[in-house]
Amino acid sequence: MPGSNGVIVGIDDIAIHFPRLYMDMKDFADLRGADYGKLNKGLGLEAMAIPDVHEDTATMGAMAVMQLIDRNGLDPREIGRMYLGTESALDGAKPTATYIVDMLTQRYEERFGSDCFQTCDVVDMTFACIGAVDALHTTLDWVARSDEQEERIGIVIFSDNAKYALESSGEYTQGAGGGALLVRRNPRLLEIPDCIGVSTTPVHDFFKPRREVTIRSVISNVMQLAQEAGQTVKKGLVDRMIRHLPKSTVRKLGIFAHGEEKVSVHRDDPVFDGQFSNRCYQNAVRQAFHDFSKKAVRRGRMDPEMDLSFTEQWERIIMHLPYAYQAKRMFPDVFRHDREGTPMWDNIVSEIGEMPAEPNDKSEAAMDAWEVEKDRYRRLISKTPQYAEFHASRIEKGQRASSLIGNQYTGSIFLALMSTFESDLEDNANLDDAMFGMCGYGSGAKAKVFEGKVNHRWREVVARWHLFERLAGRVAIDEITYENLHKGTQDSSVIEPKGEFALVEIGDEGVDEGARRYRWIKS
Repeated sequence: MPGSNGVIVGIDDIAIHFPRLYMDMKDFADLRGADYGKLNKGLGLEAMAIPDVHEDTATMGAMAVMQLIDRNGLDPREIGRMYLGTESALDGAKPTATYIVDMLTQRYEERFGSDCFQTCDVVDMTFACIGAVDALHTTLDWVARSDEQEERIGIVIFSDNAKYALESSGEYTQGAGGGALLVRRNPRLLEIPDCIGVSTTPVHDFFKPRREVTIRSVISNVMQLAQEAGQTVKKGLVDRMIRHLPKSTVRKLGIFAHGEEKVSVHRDDPVFDGQFSNRCYQNAVRQAFHDFSKKAVRRGRMDPEMDLSFTEQWERIIMHLPYAYQAKRMFPDVFRHDREGTPMWDNIVSEIGEMPAEPNDKSEAAMDAWEVEKDRYRRLISKTPQYAEFHASRIEKGQRASSLIGNQYTGSIFLALMSTFESDLEDNANLDDAMFGMCGYGSGAKAKVFEGKVNHRWREVVARWHLFERLAGRVAIDEITYENLHKGTQDSSVIEPKGEFALVEIGDEGVDEGARRYRWIKS
């Protein structure tokens, strides 16, 4: 489908890499004393992917790009850009994408030269879970400006470790993985037109702030640990130690070396409000869908006099899935918005009643009560036979891989896309020229709605993925291993790396402090 300049651009192929380790959701439920039925039947969770000691954002991304290059016989010297969408960056200044380029150069320099990626433009893009969608849209624009004399080839990378604090309310949604999209003209998989609905509202539903730690709190915690270990800690010791600090080696060599009383620290686990985030997700997707509908009419995608039911036109709907059943529970609001005024919606209203009206009283208490009523109404919609059929035919296939991996943050929408395509291939479905609706979301918050047209060559691309076959070959870990990996106390890799990139060293002093080094480990 042509973009604004008539050039057809889109996704030519997709690759995904996920850790070989996973935590079975039954074992997790036993570990936390949770209701497995709620996690499995209520949220669709079966397993969560867990990175091994040698794996991180960079290795998972590099592994996915390597799959894409090898499967498509790409010459690295012809790849003009690799943009990484992530919210699990490894440094505050150095892009994680440069670590990926370092690994790929090691892998391909013997064949293509040590400068094979030197002219490739790389960058990290961050907007919570929607960063990779942003990277896709900028890369589509860039590729669309190529011509027959100079075909531009871009790769969009997504890689994240969705990690939550132990025993937190989000722990069961964890997951990890990396992936890569091959973006080029005349794609074999999905043609993406230049029509994007957007909704941006600054909120604090989920974020990873720079936390601050004071030197007093560090010493106090050490003293508390000493007491718990049976050591006697004299009264006033903490104050005496702080007074002594200017002359101590702790001041001279530690993280408080420059006289700070407090320092900023980073944690991978977020600050979040799950219920509030769900509402932000619902509102943002609905508003982005409304924006998409208006733009589609203006750009001639749809005659305004005709039926504007895009959810009926889209054969499949691909959504960001922080957990497998998120789309099932969140999409009723868009379904209502798109079907109001149709005979179908009249039938639904006769069954469940009208949508609760916005109160005249705009107080916080009244608006909160209205949100509760809207949540109840969405659940009623989701239980109607009309919505059940809609979900089963258009959304359900996208959640199958998510059930087995968990949240992939920036990659979850593309995992859903792969899950849908491979499930349809298995069912021998005919998707030729079918329209897909795509709904991305990132906390903070932003949603994007766009669409893609399936190319008739999609089967030859999807047949080489073997997504579910590879998922079946993973190794389950026990609760002790899981917590050791989560805390970073696991001394060595659970599965020795072979035929993969591995983190082998992190510098610990001087100008080498924090520098990460990777190596290709032969099989």
